[in-house]
Amino acid sequence: MSSPLILITNDDGYQSAGIQALARAVASLGEVYVVAPDGPRSGAAASITCTTPVSFSALSVPRTYSCTGTPVDCVKLALEQIVPRKPDLLLSGINHGDNASVSIHYSGTMGAVFEGCMKEIPSIGVSLYLQHGQSYEDNPVSEDALTAIAELCRRVLEQGLPQDTCLNVNLPVAHRFRGWQVCRQARGRWSAEWITAANPRGQQSFWLTGQFTDLEPQAEDTDFAALREGYGSVVPVTVDMTAFAAMERVARLVQ
Repeated sequence: MSSPLILITNDDGYQSAGIQALARAVASLGEVYVVAPDGPRSGAAASITCTTPVSFSALSVPRTYSCTGTPVDCVKLALEQIVPRKPDLLLSGINHGDNASVSIHYSGTMGAVFEGCMKEIPSIGVSLYLQHGQSYEDNPVSEDALTAIAELCRRVLEQGLPQDTCLNVNLPVAHRFRGWQVCRQARGRWSAEWITAANPRGQQSFWLTGQFTDLEPQAEDTDFAALREGYGSVVPVTVDMTAFAAMERVARLVQ
């Protein structure tokens, strides 16, 4: 029986410290392929490249490839052109910055996870909750946290995930891993999202930035609550975006 095939991607690029740490952490679980963008693609969400060709290149590290497209392009291209069979697990990350709360909607890290989930591959996104000014290189995921990630992946390989469900995992910066908390996505909002950028042509330009506000800071069952307490948050996410709880009310609107 062949060993599990694990496909890893991200939105920070194949050279990022996070993806290299993740690949090392799960190396003993199976045959690992890394197919990641050739540079940063943060904020790519689930975007695809459909107006220009996309290419990939094999790198010097075995089973490692760079791709000119988005994280979702990486997954699509890997499944049809690179990996020898359907992966048993798809991982995305470790992202340099969290993808908790509503940031999941903008995340290229999680865009790749959704793509894997839609392809019926158990899929997990892993991100590190860095504060402003912090870097992954100065605040790497601890070795025991990497061990915990590998153990979570081992269990998912053995037991799978519910249909159409993937995992959004976020880790706090910590010297020691405190444990997991399965929780829900916090309600939040981004504001003050643009700052003026210098433009030599005199045209007014802006850099995307932003300030995040947790709209329920007293809640104890959210991903941000878990991160504040020093736990890794695990949010089960479904690709079926139907608002089932709202269907009866909406039905009354259209009757």
